[in-house]
Amino acid sequence: MRDLPSLNALRAFEAAARHMSFQDAAQELEVTPTAISHQVKNLEQHLGLALFIRRNPRPLMLTAAGQQLYPVLRDGFDRFAFAIAHLQTDQIVTELTVTAINDFASKWLLPRLPKFQAAYPDIDIRLQTSVDVIDLKIGTVDMAIRYGHGNYPGLVAIKLLSDAFIPVCSPLLQQQSLDSLDDLVHHTLIHCEWVNYSGNDQPSWAKWLQQAGIKTIDPTRGLKFTGESLAIQAALNGQGVALCSNIHAADDLAKGRLIQPFDIELQGFSFYAVYLPEHPKQKAITNFVDWLEKIAHS
Repeated sequence: MRDLPSLNALRAFEAAARHMSFQDAAQELEVTPTAISHQVKNLEQHLGLALFIRRNPRPLMLTAAGQQLYPVLRDGFDRFAFAIAHLQTDQIVTELTVTAINDFASKWLLPRLPKFQAAYPDIDIRLQTSVDVIDLKIGTVDMAIRYGHGNYPGLVAIKLLSDAFIPVCSPLLQQQSLDSLDDLVHHTLIHCEWVNYSGNDQPSWAKWLQQAGIKTIDPTRGLKFTGESLAIQAALNGQGVALCSNIHAADDLAKGRLIQPFDIELQGFSFYAVYLPEHPKQKAITNFVDWLEKIAHS
């Protein structure tokens, strides 16, 4: 068992020694100078040593024992203060606003977020979906997950995933004569108009059929959607064969809700986590991006 004097006595002595004034120590600790004097005397009695030389009207001076004790207490209280401040900082919840396209957010990111929340309960993710590229310098969002070639001047860009566009459908369709490429003529093609693509970059059934060497199918026929999530849902419903990102279809493929009837694919671009360098929420952003990299490669 430790034989220690009272904490109040130690605090009173440390403050008085730091200020070399009972008056200033009393003001800091919000007590009276008499209370400081009383606590210091209690400490001296406990130690059996004088800690101050008291010679009015001369200012306070530390004795040899006081000079030995003061730096130990000063450093100890400094460490206490630092540790407590660090604990309190760690308990502050940081809200991180992340923007991403709706399809990536709903089909890939959202199902995985509970793992991040379990690993980092002090970071709240506010997920904002948009087809527009939001200027991070405006400050309305903290970071973005963007899809493209990775050319983002002035921003830190961390590559997460690269995708390819593949045909997917319900397993029920494979039971209805979808064994060969020629069988596609008997099934509805499900199209998606990707707003984040422009011109010749946009994947399409026309490009896929050309790559597959099929000329007997009209590449423009079928169901058309402006959102890839809707196209995937139509495929899940057995309404046809959708051409979509293998990233967005990954979970449905893994669980057998969708199948990929043919191996032919169109190469896409990549998803990047991007943010401003030296962002005020750098620690939270780094934790989230590190987690994204880990989960993307697992």
